[in-house]
Amino acid sequence: MSAARLWWLAALAAQAALADVAGPPQLPLATDATLDQLMASLAQRQHGSADFHERKYLSVLKQPLESQGELLYDAPDHLEQRTTQPRPSSVTLDHGMVTLNAGGHLRTLRLADYPQLAPLIDSIRATLAGDRSALQQVFTLELRGTLDHWQLQLLPREAQPATTLARIEIQGDGAQIHQVEVQQRDGDRSVMSITPRE
Repeated sequence: MSAARLWWLAALAAQAALADVAGPPQLPLATDATLDQLMASLAQRQHGSADFHERKYLSVLKQPLESQGELLYDAPDHLEQRTTQPRPSSVTLDHGMVTLNAGGHLRTLRLADYPQLAPLIDSIRATLAGDRSALQQVFTLELRGTLDHWQLQLLPREAQPATTLARIEIQGDGAQIHQVEVQQRDGDRSVMSITPRE
């Protein structure tokens, strides 16, 4: 599997957690108790569906790549992205197995075989599950704002050669995630806007 394909998969997984180029405004640093409250609020949500619109900013391209579709989440670890534009495809994560379906071609792989993807996917899964301890095994957490409007930044504790991940920033209101930004160490990034369905 090529590095570009692996990055594409990682970005898709991030989006399943279920902006501008300058980035969001800086909110005040939150307390540790607020972080606990946010995790508890997220943990209460067992199912979710949302529409997404993603932009990938890659140094090799002059214009961002754009895609859109639907995200699905079932606690504790079922994530699914169904892309409708520009081409129909889907990526499903379930019990450590990733299934890709693009152009009628199915491919299934074990997440454990791709350590460069595990931190990103586990970060989204643990955030959706409200699992602070799992997040802190891999990331340093910084929460800004309030429970009504927050930004959670995840910084990898160790820069491992297998991963190109620099940071993940997740924004939301209450128990709803509205944006996931993934920054790579080489400067490439993806920004996914998420609109929860009622």
